[in-house]
Formats: sequence, structure tokens, C-alpha cells
Amino acid sequence: MRNIPIPVDVSRLQFICVKAPCPRIVNKDTGEIKTDKNGNTVYEVLCSVEDTAGKIELLKVGVVGEPPVSPGDTVTPVGLVGYVWELSGRWGISYRASALLPSPVEAASVL
Repeated sequence: MRNIPIPVDVSRLQFICVKAPCPRIVNKDTGEIKTDKNGNTVYEVLCSVEDTAGKIELLKVGVVGEPPVSPGDTVTPVGLVGYVWELSGRWGISYRASALLPSPVEAASVL
């Protein structure tokens, strides 16, 4: 299967970090950590994603380097793409972003 990146339009989605970023483990037995082609650690961030219809899904988003986000933060994925994968008859979509940034905090309205 050819691995073609599928761009994701995040303009109509809201992302909230639900678990602190952690290095992605390649091999649980050896504890090997995933790195990119330049040797930088790939982190995994679990996010809840809500669309305009109110449907919510959980996504793991991979990003190179530890992003400055923590649980509860509204975040903005930059350059988010999906990759379809297949292994032993199972398939799914993995997500990768070039950066995962905290969204600007909106000013609270005064009553």
C-alpha cells in the first residue's frame, strides 16, 4: 500500500489535549522510542476532536519534538495530515502534525 498523506482541514474542528505529550514507543519489549529521519523524538498527544455537529472522537497526533501543551489545553494542529495504514488485515488512519500549539485564549466576556 502506498502511503500518501491526506491533508486535514482543521478550521471546522476543535482540538483539546486530554493526555500529556509522551514519546512514541516503537517496541514495547525494548522500550525503543520513535525518531524521525533526523533523529528527533516523535511525541504522541491524545486529543479529543469535536466537529461542528458536536460529534467527538479521540485522536492520537504525532509531532516531532515535545509540544508546549498540557491536558485541558485547546490546541491547534499545524499541517495535520492522515496516513492510512494496514497490518495483518487490520487498518486505520494515523495522524501527524508539523506542530501542535496552544490555541490563543479568548477573552472572557464581562457580564
